[in-house]
Amino acid sequence: MNYLGINAIFHDPAAALVVDGRVVAAAEEERFSRRKHGKRPVPFSAWELPEQAMRWCLAEAGLTPADLDAVGYSFDPAIAAEMPDDPYDPVRVDYARRAPGFIAEVLPGLDREKVRFVEHHVAHAASAGLAAPSRTSSVLVVDGRGEAHSHLAGRYRDGELEILHRQALPESLGLLYESLTDHLGFLRSSDEFKVMALASYGEPRFLPELRKTVRATGDGGFTAQAPDWTRFAPRRVDDGTWGGDHADLAASVQAVVEEVLVDLATWLHGQTGDRVLTMAGGTALNCVANSRIWRDTPFDEVWVQPASGDSGTALGAALHLAQEAGDLGEPQPTAALGRSWSAEELAQWLTTAQVPFTTPEDLAGEVADVLADNGVVAWFDGRSEFGPRALGRRSLIANPIHAENLERLNDVKGREQFRPVAPMVLEERAAEIFSGGPVPSPFMLFVHDVAPEWRERIPTVTHVDGTARIQTVTDEDNAGIAALLRAFDERTGVPVVVNTSLNTAGRPMVDDPRDALELFGSAPVAALVLGPHLVRRASFFQEAR
Repeated sequence: MNYLGINAIFHDPAAALVVDGRVVAAAEEERFSRRKHGKRPVPFSAWELPEQAMRWCLAEAGLTPADLDAVGYSFDPAIAAEMPDDPYDPVRVDYARRAPGFIAEVLPGLDREKVRFVEHHVAHAASAGLAAPSRTSSVLVVDGRGEAHSHLAGRYRDGELEILHRQALPESLGLLYESLTDHLGFLRSSDEFKVMALASYGEPRFLPELRKTVRATGDGGFTAQAPDWTRFAPRRVDDGTWGGDHADLAASVQAVVEEVLVDLATWLHGQTGDRVLTMAGGTALNCVANSRIWRDTPFDEVWVQPASGDSGTALGAALHLAQEAGDLGEPQPTAALGRSWSAEELAQWLTTAQVPFTTPEDLAGEVADVLADNGVVAWFDGRSEFGPRALGRRSLIANPIHAENLERLNDVKGREQFRPVAPMVLEERAAEIFSGGPVPSPFMLFVHDVAPEWRERIPTVTHVDGTARIQTVTDEDNAGIAALLRAFDERTGVPVVVNTSLNTAGRPMVDDPRDALELFGSAPVAALVLGPHLVRRASFFQEAR
């Protein structure tokens, strides 16, 4: 049976397809439209569907709209609460009510009666609890908002969800963090990760005051509404400067959010006694908080959906419908669920663009030589990632040995200099270098402490607080990156490389070969890997002359 999931209501529109209980495709609209986050999260954009992602998912599986058994839309307008602070929210809800007709227009041949509304937080929960390796787990969803709530705590047992608690709006940890993001001069519903990075440069000196209004209530819920931030620091203008009161405020809010999340997870464990906690919702992309939950709660394992933001509700909606029909199969095997091209197709792209390239027998060795010589490499290989993390399919890769490479990479990408970059490491070597977080950690969703003796050896990926957001790699997950890590280790004695997303500021991650070639032509990278092919900048410009 065939189930298409759609997210469109708030931000990060996406589509996902589950066929006979197996996840076969998932993609965010931004990868096709080249518009960051797909659209702005305002009520007037709620009608914008992930049209290209929807069509691609069907094409990838060789299906037509008429082949779909059901379509899940990850918002249920029938249970939407009034939002008195947003006079235009009824526009959003009205668009959601009309979504079945909109979807049928976009997918000719689809019976609009097959479109079903899936509660937003149930879709988030399904993206975690039904995608994780364990079929029995506690599930925690925390984000900005759904129809009427900002949080869900529950338990999956053999695919059935039991909801144990919901936190009603307007209390919301996600909206609290979004409000701070805006106050600090960043783009809300987009740049919250910048606040998390900035927090490492501050001291949580406002924490005692924030605890008075942002706290767990002991019954599985919490209170959290944005205060008047100017009590703590003036509104920041994003002029390139950072630190001081603004960093301290970021650190304070990060700390209080971590405390509440730990309390919520601990309460949930007390209700279920489960070994495994699964998590989704935008707040689950806060890798610092995830590590606190892993360390400070009674759960033995914590599994976080790699597409925890709203894009993941497309996957969750499809999985939820499959489970309801008794058609749920294997767990989500990977985050590499997007588009890919064959070696022959990639060679044709390069030939058409008149770009000189080679197809080396030892690609990993040649790229390792470039990295050892301190070159930056654009790496494009296999299916693109679903979710916001670059996981070795669409990555910028660099040498972690030189401290100045952090500033260099942030300059290449046009980012703020307080932003960290992450390490990739072979799973079997991770424990030598990193601690304080789970291993394996294949989705870059936890922070780990860097061993003191390694901090000076890999300064590029060691954040100011001595941590790193690692990705562990195996041959089964990504044979090409695993071979590269071994080759780089042979040349340098360091089994780690820098990994950051293959994009520049304000643009979505590279997804197709044209995107990769455009970035290579405009950014100072030494080489481009396109599947098995290698393009060197020196050869490219010599040929051009």
